[in-house]
Amino acid sequence: MDLGLFSLSLAVKNIEVSKEFYEALGFEAMTSCGSIEEKWLIMKNGQTMIGLFEGMFEENILTFNPSDVRSVQDKLAAHGVDIDVPVKGDSGPGHCIVKDPDGNTLMFDQF
Repeated sequence: MDLGLFSLSLAVKNIEVSKEFYEALGFEAMTSCGSIEEKWLIMKNGQTMIGLFEGMFEENILTFNPSDVRSVQDKLAAHGVDIDVPVKGDSGPGHCIVKDPDGNTLMFDQF
């Protein structure tokens, strides 16, 4: 199963403070992916990506970007994984959300 790119989506209290912290670690904001004003942005350092999200969700999320989220959802369901938020629609961008056995949230987001 090809899960695509991986990033950690972080629920932050203050996106400006968090952006400055991750910039000190060498991360740079991707200008085409969110903004301080929108209260979310994606940052990258080499092959490592993180998303900073203020006020969008309460917990950190493991995020994967597969090329076919519906196929991933079908395979997870076939293995007995409960789908908390199923993909909407039959084609195009979409996402599904599951929880692992310890309650950690995983999102599979096709854009």
